[in-house]
Amino acid sequence: MNKDYYNILGVGKNASQEEIKKTFRKKAHQCHPDKQGGDEQKFKEINEAYQVLGDAKKRAQYDQFGSAFEHGQAGGGFSGFEGFSAQSAQGGSGWDINMEDLGDIFGGLGDIFGFSSQGGQSARGGQGRGRARRGGDIQVLLAIEFKEAIFGAEKEINLKKNVVCDRCGGNGAEPDSKIETCKTCNGSGRIIKTQRTIFGNMLAQTTCPDCGGEGKSYSQKCSKCHGNGVIQEISGIKVKIPAGIDDGETIRLSGHGEAGERGAPAGDLYLKIRVNPDIKFKRDGYNILSKAEISFAQAALGDKIEIPTVDGNVKLKIPEGAQSGKVFRLSGRGIPRLRGSGRGDHLVEIIVKTPTGLSRKQKEMLKELGI
Repeated sequence: MNKDYYNILGVGKNASQEEIKKTFRKKAHQCHPDKQGGDEQKFKEINEAYQVLGDAKKRAQYDQFGSAFEHGQAGGGFSGFEGFSAQSAQGGSGWDINMEDLGDIFGGLGDIFGFSSQGGQSARGGQGRGRARRGGDIQVLLAIEFKEAIFGAEKEINLKKNVVCDRCGGNGAEPDSKIETCKTCNGSGRIIKTQRTIFGNMLAQTTCPDCGGEGKSYSQKCSKCHGNGVIQEISGIKVKIPAGIDDGETIRLSGHGEAGERGAPAGDLYLKIRVNPDIKFKRDGYNILSKAEISFAQAALGDKIEIPTVDGNVKLKIPEGAQSGKVFRLSGRGIPRLRGSGRGDHLVEIIVKTPTGLSRKQKEMLKELGI
């Protein structure tokens, strides 16, 4: 007897492939036997209809010959079910199914069947025990002085974080307690459960609930960390600040973050550097900028003045007739190149201070000079 697949899905004969797909997903959710109020028989009918109408070639054959065109095909199984990789198993009725696609069609059934992307398992029998979680990363803002950023420094910081339990060494067992292979999973860290699905009974691997995927069991948990393998403590860390680091840059200290569970790797520590501003100096790349005031007479006649630098005071020769705003370069007195060699320069801007409060005689002398 011919079946009206369009009527089963509840779409018209002129419905687009996208409309058919959307309607199928909606009805599949509603009728799935694992959901409350689900209807297994109706769900199978919807599947059967979608196998045909969801495939453009089969749909064209169905439109021409009706559902009878399928009766000659072997098995009558879900060979055209879009979103699944299904093949008849050799010599039997088993299926090789991509369980990751179930979440897209049935809204998270991968979790029901015991498959997840975190565990890295698939219905094809993924191997390996569940791994303890890596420790979390930590980010800290570290303020340093201007000269510490230029020449580098060693800092000690104290952090409250998870560290490896010093009583059990991170394995979660009370010292001298008996450690045995987990009897539930026989040391594999995984157990196999039989799940009832629309395709029949299937085997699914999940993390062992008794050992948490470690494959071992303890006669007594550590009294200090209660079996977690980590405890919270204040930990002191010495940090070397490299010469030339700039404000906003980050130092990564591998393995200095939170301790991982039961021997898993620790996370990383990220130090974001904040350089406190300096009254005298400013930074421009690898150069240092500063200003120096000179008198009107020094600008006109020239002079030697002392200039403060990060290395101490140095003598700077001011030539005759120096103009306000003139910039002088002190080579090699700047900031060390963080990822190179050598240093930048120190650039000094000269500011000519105009005299005020001149006497009548001083004013007359300036007029005579024509300045």
